[in-house]
Amino acid sequence: MPTTPIPKKILARQHEITADFLRAIDQHLEDIVTGRATEMLEVRDLAAQLHIHPTHLSNTIKLATGHPPCYYFEARILDIAREQLRDPRRSVADIATGLTYDPSNFTKFFKRFQGCTPKQYREQVWAEQRAALGSETVTI
Repeated sequence: MPTTPIPKKILARQHEITADFLRAIDQHLEDIVTGRATEMLEVRDLAAQLHIHPTHLSNTIKLATGHPPCYYFEARILDIAREQLRDPRRSVADIATGLTYDPSNFTKFFKRFQGCTPKQYREQVWAEQRAALGSETVTI
């Protein structure tokens, strides 16, 4: 069965929508982290910001990248959480609240995607830092 090639104009629009979506995620999560926003947006809210239908956004992102929109949203939240967990002055509950999660739901979310709890992750990072400091030789 012959296939019809996708016009370049349509492909360009897919990539434009994807790039706009990823920028919108980054901006929203920056607003969450800095306290300018207090509620996490959903994919439909981001679609509204981009002035497209949520289904069209989901289909376009999936077609252009092979992953659904929530994949990128969750990955970026996880990146921020890992970064914040490196700060020993912040509690896990504080980080969870800052990312608009209930602490127990945050732990479940983190464990689902990272494979360990936030506390276990923090302990791994600290152990790696101690090992790195211990392996450095000091010359005088």
